[in-house]
Amino acid sequence: MRLIRPFAVALVGLSFALTVPAGTAVAAKGPFTFQSGGRPYFVENLPDGKCFTMSQAASSPHNGTGSAATVFAGKQCKGKATKIAAGKQGPKGLRFSSVRFG
Repeated sequence: MRLIRPFAVALVGLSFALTVPAGTAVAAKGPFTFQSGGRPYFVENLPDGKCFTMSQAASSPHNGTGSAATVFAGKQCKGKATKIAAGKQGPKGLRFSSVRFG
């Protein structure tokens, strides 16, 4: 009986560990480039689902990540939204103030 109990507890623990995801942080791997104030900028490996607001209006987005990016005309991911597929350039003349991946 004493050997069965530790074995059963270990088996339950192992089955629980296999059913629970290892982590929920998924990142948009790769660079997202844009222009702001006449200068080029890039960010890399940003988490999916989180809104990132630019300090000033940005333009010329290129999504070099493996996730879709949605750029928004307003801050805090509000306003007109434009989706940019993974590995694609945003429409010419597009200006945006925030971005979300995934």
